[in-house]
Amino acid sequence: MGEEIRGAEALLKSLIDEGVDTLFAYPGGNIIRVFDCMYDHRDDIRQILVRHEQAATHAAQGYARISGRTGVAIVTSGPGATNTITGISDAMLDSTPIVVIAGQVSTTSLGTDAFQEIDLVGVTQPITKWSYQIRSAEDIAWAVSRAFYIANSGRPGPVVLDFTRNAQEEFVSYKSQKIKYIRSYIPVPEPDMAQIDKAVEMIDQASRPLVLAGHGVELGHAEKELKAFIEKGDIPVGRTLLGLSVLPSDHPLNMGMLGMHGNMAPNIMTNRCDLLIAVGMRFDDRVTSKTAYYAKQARIIHLDIDKSEFGKNVRTDLNVLGDCRQTLALITERMKKKSHKDWTDSFRPYQQEEYDKVIRDATHPSDGPLRMGEVVNAVSSLADDSAAITTDVGLNQMFSSRYFKYRRNNSFITSGGLGTMGFGLPSAIGATFGAPDRTIIAFTGDGGLQMNIQELGTIMESRAAVKIVLLNNSFLGNVRQWQQLHYNSRYSCTPMLNPDYMQIASAYGIPARRISDRSELESAVREMFATDGPFILEANCMEEENVMPMIPYGNPVDQMICHI
Repeated sequence: MGEEIRGAEALLKSLIDEGVDTLFAYPGGNIIRVFDCMYDHRDDIRQILVRHEQAATHAAQGYARISGRTGVAIVTSGPGATNTITGISDAMLDSTPIVVIAGQVSTTSLGTDAFQEIDLVGVTQPITKWSYQIRSAEDIAWAVSRAFYIANSGRPGPVVLDFTRNAQEEFVSYKSQKIKYIRSYIPVPEPDMAQIDKAVEMIDQASRPLVLAGHGVELGHAEKELKAFIEKGDIPVGRTLLGLSVLPSDHPLNMGMLGMHGNMAPNIMTNRCDLLIAVGMRFDDRVTSKTAYYAKQARIIHLDIDKSEFGKNVRTDLNVLGDCRQTLALITERMKKKSHKDWTDSFRPYQQEEYDKVIRDATHPSDGPLRMGEVVNAVSSLADDSAAITTDVGLNQMFSSRYFKYRRNNSFITSGGLGTMGFGLPSAIGATFGAPDRTIIAFTGDGGLQMNIQELGTIMESRAAVKIVLLNNSFLGNVRQWQQLHYNSRYSCTPMLNPDYMQIASAYGIPARRISDRSELESAVREMFATDGPFILEANCMEEENVMPMIPYGNPVDQMICHI
């Protein structure tokens, strides 16, 4: 038997055994023994004190998304635990591997409505891959190893461990465990070669194929396999919001972003192609719009690791189950080398039309107030090749996704499925610890920033080197655009009276600069990048600016509008 240690110490040893180097944490009474043990492991694990438990989960997401490792948040019971629900839900919808460890009352008090008791397992079961209550110190090593295996295998996602107070206090003879197999859980299905051969046949026969690349390509580390596949087949690619950095922005077969505020060419050609090849994406409604009119002329191949996605939103002709890194490689080595020059050239007129009607004025306006697109374009032009961005949700998200140039993978971190305002700032903090060698830029709006503005305190204390670009239009801009389009410009609860962000930055000791004129834009961006550590660049932008083009709600994907 080994040395007897408390359960709280066994938790820390288990985390170290899993390679955890960073915790995003907030203490409380029912997790206090764990934090007492954390004090002795300050040299083993970096401990980041956030200012709100929701931010702990978003920081863990940012860490996970940029590093590929599992992010970890530790909180107390009751409100500490329930404050993590938004981040857990976000991680579930965006397939992000995080483990949330929450304190809980002792087993003898369960079900008594004890102080800060909440049935966290019951609450989180629908929004996690696994949720488990640790009631005995004997279960700690097993539960932690199982949690990390589940979170970051197959299709990744969140796991919750509800850690009772008696299990933290009990003594146990600790023995490291490593879970690598769970009966009935098959994270990576073996490819069916009959499906592979059928996919090859369909691809070889197609004259107008189009690839839709999603987040699953990045999660499966299949960027090289995707590139080899499209280059051998000379197949144009549209990327989903979460798949933006799976292919460099300047790749000749990259036709742009799909979806409501995506690019005209890939959206229109979705309803012109004869074969649609979906790789690691789930046909989200923001991509498909009205499914009754979605790609009805095309045959559809869907490659995914999760069979529950097949046929869920869009009818498909062939489903290829498996890890896309493996299935893409198998298809590529068997398919014919092809040229589709006439087909790829047919995208160019729509690209030129969008540039003439939208992009030129959005990124290089000749007069008037600063535009969000030109700020994003300036930041992108002056950023180094290592740069990765996080965004909040709203116009800042759409403008940054459209106009930032992605040079390498894992360069775009945003809240996709849940659309969580307040995501941008804490996820950027997590990303700085997940990839300390990269420049992390957080694009945010005045609405989203104030959702988690307290995390400037986390930046102040940890000196997380986040470059914050605040696109301030004094509106909740995305909702305002919908109000303009669909509700006769009745701006109900969307105009915002904002604080003086320069004074707030000063109070947190963060260097900052405010600009309102484009003559200052380049020098301000250069100053931001030249400053060591964090920086806030506030750009006061056009108030009633709209992000275009747009698929109006309910329209087919090929019916985009370029102005309101």
